Amino acid sequence: MKYFFGLLTLLISLNIQAQKKQVFQIFKANGKKTSYKKLLKTAKKADMVFFGEEHDNPVAHWFELELTKDLYKAAGKKLVLGAEMMETDNQKQVNDYLKDSINYKQLKKDARLWPNFKTDYKPLMDFAKKYGLRFIATNVPRRYASKVYHGGFKAIDTLPAADKQWIAPLPIKYDAKLSQYKKMLHMMGGHGGDNLPKAQAIKDATMAYNILKNYKKGQLFLHYNGSYHSNFKQGIVWYLKQQNPELKIVTIDVETQDSLKKLDKKHRNKADFIIVVNKDFPRSY
Repeated sequence: MKYFFGLLTLLISLNIQAQKKQVFQIFKANGKKTSYKKLLKTAKKADMVFFGEEHDNPVAHWFELELTKDLYKAAGKKLVLGAEMMETDNQKQVNDYLKDSINYKQLKKDARLWPNFKTDYKPLMDFAKKYGLRFIATNVPRRYASKVYHGGFKAIDTLPAADKQWIAPLPIKYDAKLSQYKKMLHMMGGHGGDNLPKAQAIKDATMAYNILKNYKKGQLFLHYNGSYHSNFKQGIVWYLKQQNPELKIVTIDVETQDSLKKLDKKHRNKADFIIVVNKDFPRSY
C-alpha cells in the first residue's frame, strides 16, 4: 500500500506542476469541473458528509484521510467519524482501541475487520485516536443482513431483544421503488429476489440510525461507506431524511474513467461531488 501512496504523491505533484499527467479530476453533480478547495468549503458547512468510496481504490482512501484532516482543522472536536466497515456490535472494541485499552493485534482478534482494514481504514481510526475523536461503528452485523437476504424482514422480527439492539428499530421502513434498490435487482439478474435490496436496506437503515444516535446539532459527522450506500442521496441518506429532512448533507462519489476531460453522463448527479480517477491507476487489491 505504501507503494500506491508514494506513486499517488508523485503523480499528483506532476498534475499540479505540469498538468501533463492527471490521476483524478473533481466534478460537480452537473458535470462541471471543480476543485478540492471548493469541495472542502462546501463540506465544512454541512451537518453530515458521506464519502462514497470504491473499496479497492487507493486514491479514494487517500482522499478520505486528507478530507478527515482538513475537516478536523475546521471542526476540531466537533468532528465525528463513522464507517460502514465497522459493525455495531464491535463498538466496544473500537472504543477500547481508541482509548489504548487494546492494541491493534487485539482489535484484529476481537473485531470483524475487513481484509484491507490495516492499509485503508486503520489510518482513519488512528487519526481519531490521536485527536480524541469518536469513531462510530454504524453498520448492521452481517449475520442479520444475511438473515434478511434469506428470509426477508420477517426473519429478524423474532430476534431476542439482545440481538435487536444492534439493528435499527423495527419495523424497517422500505421503499422498493428507489432506483438504487431497483438497479441492484437488475444488476444481479434477479438473483436473491426481493430480499437482496432488503438486505441492503437493513444496512442503510441501521447506519442512518446509528449516525443520528451519535450526532448532535452543531457537529460535523463524516461517514465512510461504499458509494452505493449514498449515491443519488438514497440509501443511508434517504433514511436520514425520513427522520430529519432539515439535515444539510453533502455526498461524495468516486468513479473511474478512461478520460478525465469530462464526466460521463452515467455518473452525473450521483453525488454533490464526483472524484473521477484515471482507470489506469493501480487498484489496491
